[in-house]
Amino acid sequence: MEQPIHRVVDLIPAESQQIFNMDADEARRRLISEAPESVRGIEGSFALVARDGERVSLARSLDRPLRYFLAKEKAGPLLVVAQRLDEIRKFLEGEGYGGQFHPTYSRMVPAHHVTRLRLIGCPDPNPEYLRFFDPPKAVMSVDLDLIGEAYVTALTQEVQTWLRRLPDADPVGVFFSGGLDSGAVLLAVYRSMLELGMSPARLKAFTLAVDGGGEDAAQAREFLRRLDLEILGEEINAASGELDPFEAVEVIEDYKPLDVECATVVLALARGIRRRYPQWRVLVDGDGGDENLKDYPIEENTELTIRSVVNNSMLYQEGWGVGAIKHSLTYSGGLSRGCVRGFAPLRQQGFLGFSPFTRPSVVEVAESIPFAELADGSHEKLYALKGEVLRRGVKRVLGFDLPVFPKRRFQHGAVPPEIFRDRFSAAEESYRQHLLTRLT
Repeated sequence: MEQPIHRVVDLIPAESQQIFNMDADEARRRLISEAPESVRGIEGSFALVARDGERVSLARSLDRPLRYFLAKEKAGPLLVVAQRLDEIRKFLEGEGYGGQFHPTYSRMVPAHHVTRLRLIGCPDPNPEYLRFFDPPKAVMSVDLDLIGEAYVTALTQEVQTWLRRLPDADPVGVFFSGGLDSGAVLLAVYRSMLELGMSPARLKAFTLAVDGGGEDAAQAREFLRRLDLEILGEEINAASGELDPFEAVEVIEDYKPLDVECATVVLALARGIRRRYPQWRVLVDGDGGDENLKDYPIEENTELTIRSVVNNSMLYQEGWGVGAIKHSLTYSGGLSRGCVRGFAPLRQQGFLGFSPFTRPSVVEVAESIPFAELADGSHEKLYALKGEVLRRGVKRVLGFDLPVFPKRRFQHGAVPPEIFRDRFSAAEESYRQHLLTRLT
């Protein structure tokens, strides 16, 4: 006999929702409507759960995680929803159900989908995934000037929407390496503040230097010097002893080495800012920029070919997709999984983060770029596109000559090579075992 759901417990703080164009109740109504595409109209950053009888719907934006776990009570199922696994475990332990919890039985809601559960008791049916964001692919012309203008326009509009929501006194910090993504974000924030009548004295570009080294510090200074914006720059120094990847594993609750490395240096930079500015609240970064413009070395991943990269919609944002064999139910895929590398460290240090490249309007423009035609089967042409798109777009929209430097990952630019090798020598399996030990 089917049994109605007993309890849904939502552990996500109401104040963490950053929805710009409606209240949270209206957003939740969209989750349970018969038209899941209406969720696309929710602007901002959100992680939501809505219940309609035995049916529960969950959805989130690309920039933050959303996890759930189904436990059993005598009266029926117990669904616990949270941003972190340890929050779910702690709640279940408090209810006397800690023995039911295991991290591999948890699920992550994939970005860009409404996850719909029908909770009727044992056995529990699989969730249904309803896509609410499905941008058209490769519909733009091959004109790089027009592509760049559209992309940076979308970026700037998202920055302005976000800035208008900030309290007047809030200073704005940008994670800044002098690279393409952080450079475009900084210039979009700077120009937008001027256009909105805000004082640029509220803006700082924070650059991490571990043990006073790393290539990013010099690169960031040169970037700002070329544009006569040195007044914005501020270097945050961290000791190499602060870099603890196993702590980062605990913070992001994941074990993929690249995400662990990135989270480790994000944590170091966030801590340095917090020590210097105890009241600082908001930070902006360029996370998602590489995914949008497909700027990852294909050669480093044996599962990828240039054809799979340019022909699969939102491959780097979503992984292989929720219907694919390689899709992880526990961790989702792509940036949908990797968003924790920025979100979790900033949350732990009390910051409100913002990544404009993760917004659907920006991703939509990126998806409309005809990558296959522009790359023409060449890795080199594909890798060169990002610099051209951003350089041309920043010039046409923001009026700046964007400096273009060789690509580096954040963790490689902030940390001297010898220190990096020493601090990040552990294998992925070590990270994974550490996480399982902490959560079980």
